[in-house]
Amino acid sequence: MHPSTFSITALDPATGDLGVAVESKFLAVGAAVPFAQAGVGAVATQAWANTSYGPRALRMLKRGLSPKQAGAQLVAADNHAAQRQFGIVDARGRAFSYTGKECYDWAGSRTGKNFAAQGNILAGAAVVDALVETFEQTRGELAERLAAALAAGQAAGGDKRGQESAALLVVRKKGGYGGFNDRYIDLRVDDHPKPIDELRRLLDLHHLYLGKTNPADILPIDAETARELQTMMRTHGYYAGALNGAWDAATQKAFREFAGVENVEERLLDGAFIDRVVLNFLRARFTQLTYDGER
Repeated sequence: MHPSTFSITALDPATGDLGVAVESKFLAVGAAVPFAQAGVGAVATQAWANTSYGPRALRMLKRGLSPKQAGAQLVAADNHAAQRQFGIVDARGRAFSYTGKECYDWAGSRTGKNFAAQGNILAGAAVVDALVETFEQTRGELAERLAAALAAGQAAGGDKRGQESAALLVVRKKGGYGGFNDRYIDLRVDDHPKPIDELRRLLDLHHLYLGKTNPADILPIDAETARELQTMMRTHGYYAGALNGAWDAATQKAFREFAGVENVEERLLDGAFIDRVVLNFLRARFTQLTYDGER
């Protein structure tokens, strides 16, 4: 296994989010490189990857060791450390990166407050520079900043062998589906000619399906909107009642089923209200189909 790649591990101090973004000319890089635990840290392990580094480093961080201390222990215990590369950031924003002397050129890293960026078999140092500069200059959620950094690294030359896979892992306390785990974003593109572009498309879908409703996007369901939704649902077999514009119990029951099938149940609102993002998505997806079916 040789996930020769470029990656960035990072913390967003404003939210506490921790994450890893990675790209490689290697199948399913997301299965080997990224590790993270909410409130603890994030790790990327690559080159001739020792995948035990991820969980071991996280355990050491949880015990109170710094990334540098954890990294030193990993290297000291590994007879093949010269062929490893890894980056660590903890929940305090401390960072450490290591590049073994036997990693293939170009190989190197940069660290700073809240991030560690590293890569091997790259087009050159400009790839890591682009990761860092774009990460630091981009605004928004950690996931968007990490994805933008990956795209910049690729534009600067990326893995000199080409592209194949990419992954994005961001952890947040109770940030997973339904609040039952910390896996806020876990997206993988295992084999694709443009994996970073595909990863960013999946990130947009993640925000559509699993994003939280912005209070400014809460719309009342008036009679016109209710009738529009009833028409969509009746055309596609979710509702058999009258198109009367009433947001009654039967309409609401049908809409819950409809929303669940379309994977937007996390954005459902109580009462006669709808998320503008959901309404726009349903209109774009079903309005033409609905009118074609009504003819």
